[in-house]
Amino acid sequence: MTSTDLSAAPPAHAARIRTFHPRRGRMSDRQRDALARLWPAYGLEIADLDGPFDPAALFDRPAPLVLEIGSGMGDATAAMAAADPDRHYLAVEVHTPGIANLLELVERHGLANVRVAKGDALDLVRAMPAGCLDAVHVFFPDPWPKARHHKRRIIQPAHVALLRSRLASAGTLHCATDWAEYAESMRETLTADPELVDVHGGYAPRPAHRPVTKFERRALTAGREIFDLIHRRR
Repeated sequence: MTSTDLSAAPPAHAARIRTFHPRRGRMSDRQRDALARLWPAYGLEIADLDGPFDPAALFDRPAPLVLEIGSGMGDATAAMAAADPDRHYLAVEVHTPGIANLLELVERHGLANVRVAKGDALDLVRAMPAGCLDAVHVFFPDPWPKARHHKRRIIQPAHVALLRSRLASAGTLHCATDWAEYAESMRETLTADPELVDVHGGYAPRPAHRPVTKFERRALTAGREIFDLIHRRR
């Protein structure tokens, strides 16, 4: 069995460990309206998937696909998609107000290249065919700072192997965090994967294509450094 096969079928106990913490949040009337109107056209419920998933079926035309894991309120995803119309963006989030806000941005800016999925991103990736992604973005994931919670971090060897297996040749895995200890753990994990190449030989200069979000501004105001890591599949 190849490493890709192993990553596609993790042990049952590993699949039950969530890498995210579901959050409750109040929605504005605007967000509630956007969710009701736009979800049927732009949304995907990951829990409803049954069997292999063809990402191309979500869009009206073929194009390279970027997977955004943890899109938050969607501002960065919308900005990147608007500046990059030749690629599709599939954003995954569990926070309903964030999903609704991104849907409203999709409509406001006429973004035909964005779709939004709700649920566990790893379950979605497991259902995808190998080599279907041009890029995976994991921006500011939960750092799970307590040692006993490190098993919940999304950037760990088994998860990285899974994500990498869905990247096309020369596809990129781009991570960003404001948590220094997690950044070092990310760097070690990504560097250890034999099928990934560190594009910058360490932490990357801040890429111009990654918009500064409100979350990042708060981190900078608090004096926390931002770490970007960009690795490419061989």
